[in-house]
Amino acid sequence: MSPEQTARRLEEILDRLSETGDPATVAAANELVRVLMDFYGAGLARIVDLITGHRTRGEDDRLLAEVLDDELLAGFLVLHGLHPQDTMTRIARALDATPGRPFETVGFDAESGTLRLRRAVGSGSGCGCQKTAQAAREKAEAALACLAPEVTEVRLDQEDAAGPEPVLLQIASGPPRRGTAADAAPTECS
Repeated sequence: MSPEQTARRLEEILDRLSETGDPATVAAANELVRVLMDFYGAGLARIVDLITGHRTRGEDDRLLAEVLDDELLAGFLVLHGLHPQDTMTRIARALDATPGRPFETVGFDAESGTLRLRRAVGSGSGCGCQKTAQAAREKAEAALACLAPEVTEVRLDQEDAAGPEPVLLQIASGPPRRGTAADAAPTECS
């Protein structure tokens, strides 16, 4: 189960307990979650301290890189505020992990949590239609949710770094005839 699925599952369970209407049950469930988070957070902090504080050059640097490359472990480190990389580095890592690397970072407003992106030049991100852009954006948002939860909103700049999409032309062997498909208006990709 992914970190996102686990978090959703936890919220569902807490919501069900809240629906019972028993304040003592709700308080106990919330306290249990807090205690477990503190417990696991302390264990993760100890692991990070051992890896980063007592490492020697070479093998242990590789171990830290493996930990940071693991989606589950990186998510735990972020969740507990232990990830050694800053927000912009984690945003870049998340976007680099998005298939086709369709976006470039324009800017991040830490106060509002808004990340501005634009389509990357030569990203090969499909035909340029809204559905393709939305699918790429959703993949980027999923990657960002794990590695950079500080990002609460993703906005795509209207100015496309790749320039306008080329118009597809139909080449015919002669002038179009009236009433044929050649008279039809061009359509967007579906």
